[in-house]
Amino acid sequence: MSEEILMNVTPMECRIALLENGVIQEVYIERTRSRGIVGNIYIGKITRVLPGMQSAFIDIGFERTAFIHANEIFQNTADEEKVINTPIQELIHEGQSLVVQVIKDPISSKGALLSTNISIPARYLVFMPNTKHIGISLKIEDLEERNRLKTLISDYIATEEDSNQNNGFIVRTAAEGISAEEIQKDIIFLRRLWKSIEENIKGVTSVPANVYEELPLELRVLRDFYNSKIERIRVDSLKSFNKLTNFATKLAPGVEKRITLHQGDQPIFDLFGVEDEIAKALNKKVPLKSGGYLIIEQTEAMTTIDVNTGAFVGSRNLEETIYKTNLEATVAISRQLRLRNLGGIIVIDFIDMDNKEHQSQVLKILDKMLTNDPVKTFTSQISELGLVEMTRKRTRESLQNMLCEPCKFCEGRGKIKTAETICYEIFREILRSAKAYNANKYMVLGSESVIDRLLDEESNTVADLEDIVNKPIKFQVEPIYHQEQFDVIPL
Repeated sequence: MSEEILMNVTPMECRIALLENGVIQEVYIERTRSRGIVGNIYIGKITRVLPGMQSAFIDIGFERTAFIHANEIFQNTADEEKVINTPIQELIHEGQSLVVQVIKDPISSKGALLSTNISIPARYLVFMPNTKHIGISLKIEDLEERNRLKTLISDYIATEEDSNQNNGFIVRTAAEGISAEEIQKDIIFLRRLWKSIEENIKGVTSVPANVYEELPLELRVLRDFYNSKIERIRVDSLKSFNKLTNFATKLAPGVEKRITLHQGDQPIFDLFGVEDEIAKALNKKVPLKSGGYLIIEQTEAMTTIDVNTGAFVGSRNLEETIYKTNLEATVAISRQLRLRNLGGIIVIDFIDMDNKEHQSQVLKILDKMLTNDPVKTFTSQISELGLVEMTRKRTRESLQNMLCEPCKFCEGRGKIKTAETICYEIFREILRSAKAYNANKYMVLGSESVIDRLLDEESNTVADLEDIVNKPIKFQVEPIYHQEQFDVIPL
């Protein structure tokens, strides 16, 4: 599988697309005015401790207070049971200052999620200043290589003058097969970086304060996602190209050769069809090649995915048609989860299959497709109602929430009331107004579609209403009114 990274960088925002075999799989967007804060380190002030929830709210300088759970508050003890069972009010108190790191961006109405277990990533290692633990990525499966890396770090730390430093490391997947010299460079770099952060912490004069800011998106992607499968990184900004090549030269020499500057007349996202894919990812309907389709409904509580055969009629029998549609849907679903960055509870309504072997195969293929997803997922078996329940870890805002907002007319319902419904609401409002006011006549202001209906299909009803209230009713079109908006004015 060949992979490619496209970077569209402007002063307003940075957009990054990950392509696999020429097909867009993931999109990352970071806007200059609202950069993500995951990885940032702050000195925050505890504003409220919640013993019943084993958690607390912390002011880190944003409009919404951040949140921390007792499990994320570092305790210098090897007794894991003691850590879990310690009441939060014995760990922290209101008004206390605390060094914290953001582990999840604010999402929807929720504030950022925090931890005191600081971790700072580099190319091959993640530095953890509050522990002596040395861990190895589970994706490095070779036992001999795992032992080599662990021994390499342990031996290097043991030879240092200050071998009692309370520092730990996690070896990243990218470190597999990397020389001791490169690993040691990472250790030195991370130690220096942490020392500068400690100096920033000591120099803080008022709380809350930001003492460390994560890299911008394009550099984070290069650091965290680059691997041997990625054949090319294309960027359309000369300034970012220079920044990336300099960063790559220091972080991973040789990688800079794969970074190219896009200078064509056509915008890079247009050239590779990314703009079209982003636009499609905001639609509810996802067409399948066979003629079937998915309907993806995203709500705050969960996301539902409905699979339909649509125009696909198959060539053999109904069961085979359903089976093939469901198999095709598993591929599309796994891609849409990544492209739209859907998280939380996800319910998939596959077309009902009577054949148990077909059910098993559909689930097997779905699980196989989800192995390519870098975000942790869990999938259940098909329930008695024919539904597959799954969870996908929320790491950042979904594409829809990032690019869209609820419609001010329908307020997120996705539908508006019909003109007929609004007409009947107007009639009821006139009757209420007749009891409350001694008016000479009534003026109704509304949208063109509603007024047209009142003067046409509902004209007999209007005449009957005038007899009931014994007052004339006049109508006026307001061009700026949307269909649900109206005013009844007693004159």
